[in-house]
Amino acid sequence: MDKEPVRFGFILLPNFTLTAFSGMLDVLRLASDEGDHSRPVRCAWQVIDETPAPVRSSSGIQVVPSELLGDPARFDYVVVVGGLLQRPPVSSAVLEFIRDAGSKDVHVVGLCTGVFTLVQAGVMTGHRICISWFHYWDFLERFPSVDPAQVVADRLYVFDRRRITCSGGRASIDVAAEILRRHIDQSIVQKALRILQVEDTGRANAAQPLPPGIRPTTHPAVRRAVLLMEQHVGRALSLDELAGRLGISVRHLERLFKESTGHSPQAYARGMRLRLAAWMLTHTKKTIAAIASECGFSDASHLGREFRASFHVPPSAWRDRAQLPDALLPVQAGEADYVSEVFPDRREFF
Repeated sequence: MDKEPVRFGFILLPNFTLTAFSGMLDVLRLASDEGDHSRPVRCAWQVIDETPAPVRSSSGIQVVPSELLGDPARFDYVVVVGGLLQRPPVSSAVLEFIRDAGSKDVHVVGLCTGVFTLVQAGVMTGHRICISWFHYWDFLERFPSVDPAQVVADRLYVFDRRRITCSGGRASIDVAAEILRRHIDQSIVQKALRILQVEDTGRANAAQPLPPGIRPTTHPAVRRAVLLMEQHVGRALSLDELAGRLGISVRHLERLFKESTGHSPQAYARGMRLRLAAWMLTHTKKTIAAIASECGFSDASHLGREFRASFHVPPSAWRDRAQLPDALLPVQAGEADYVSEVFPDRREFF
């Protein structure tokens, strides 16, 4: 074969997720060779790092780098694989390598929370950034200078020129397939996906997996609408804006919401903002006025009225009962359980 293989360099951050790494790597492996030998013919890959010390995944499995960082120009794609946000700081050598890759003719890819490291390295300026909805608020808190309009939390992945970002998990398979379609025959990529028993790739416009409270049978437009609401919770999208982004009419959006959730889009968004306010009262020391602003309420009084109407207590009482800073809650799952336990006489969120 005369054509040079597509070259990938993987940087595995401490506590990286095996799913994001192995999903992408298996597509490369299966598409690389005509036979079943998994030889690096069409694709070549290395795990690279500052030192040859093993990198521990979030599951405890360790991977030994095969090469040191060196010159990023030897790769077509530099892929940074993240995982848990709780990890040791990324070394200055790794950050400098990513910056160097970003300044050269190299595509830079962030999988899962590897996207955080790309932003930290300064290579995402002027590019759209895809992250998991689960980490959306962590991301904005960590990078307050990033324009929220550039952050995409309702799609599986985003290709923006030489920057590719992915929400993580199973979506890394989609990213690998989309990359390879630009370099090798479509039929070869499809064969690799069939071997992996994956048939629904090419899903750049698909919504991310379900947020809490949304059933698997919920209409896809409602699922995407909820993710968009989560993404813009500090500045509520109007019904016209929301419907426009989904490519449907306002009337159709309202009907779908009523059928799927039993509530209007406005009522659902209000409940989401209150849930976030409750979370911030528990997890942060921000003033109630600041929380009101970040959650899309006009002022602290507005938040107080809505909060008491839903939970029968003012925000200050909620915070007092939360016993900051020791009693921390899960970020997404479990909010309703916590409300039931601390305030058993509360109304439902929605």
